[in-house]
Amino acid sequence: MLRAGAPGTSAKCRGRNPTIYLERSNTIGHAPVMMTVYVKTLMKRIPGVERAAQVLGLAPNGQPTWLLEMLPKNSVGAEIGVWKGDFSQAVLIAAHPKELHLIDPWKYQSSSTYKYAWYGGLAKNGQDEMDRHYNGVCSRFEDQIRREQVEIHRGFSADVLSQFPDDFFDWVYIDGNHMYEFVKKDLELAYRKTKAGGLVCGDDYVDGQWWQDGVKKAVDEFGRSPTVQLLELRDRQFVFRRK
Repeated sequence: MLRAGAPGTSAKCRGRNPTIYLERSNTIGHAPVMMTVYVKTLMKRIPGVERAAQVLGLAPNGQPTWLLEMLPKNSVGAEIGVWKGDFSQAVLIAAHPKELHLIDPWKYQSSSTYKYAWYGGLAKNGQDEMDRHYNGVCSRFEDQIRREQVEIHRGFSADVLSQFPDDFFDWVYIDGNHMYEFVKKDLELAYRKTKAGGLVCGDDYVDGQWWQDGVKKAVDEFGRSPTVQLLELRDRQFVFRRK
């Protein structure tokens, strides 16, 4: 267990969906904590809950403000796993990035492995629901896309990241497919594509869950490398600096 111490053929928002989808995932859910998911959803409807979250050190979308404050201003960053763009919005407000690359396939997964994933069994309308989220993100960041501050890449993170030069990003945030092999690949690619001194960070460093410790196992292995420094490990978030 750890202790804290320009791309090529990306899918753009053009008012229609690409015909080819690549398998990847983002926001997650699982049976043992489904009640937590429902409670969080209900809490968003309670007047004053956002202010209470800020007092507790959380951003309105539930992301720790300390992590957002660690992201360098006027930076070039990437978010793997976008879903509806809540974290993306928080990043734009807190870090004012020069470029923010949003990476997600918005692809429905029918496999029983993803029975408790928001992009799998919990997506009652299947691929139509994924397309709706993608179109919603395109609309949500229409102004930033027009200003070339935000670029949306609809595709598998391994394929999208590989199109960028090495040492390109100031930071990469990983919240994609939580199964071990995918997290491991995202960490390896994020390390290569991040500048020396840049940040490799992400979500859901926890035991158990439907992804079978995938995030924790991959992050623990990554943290044993002498080429990275663990900066923070709290609130389910992990932050490394590339040496």
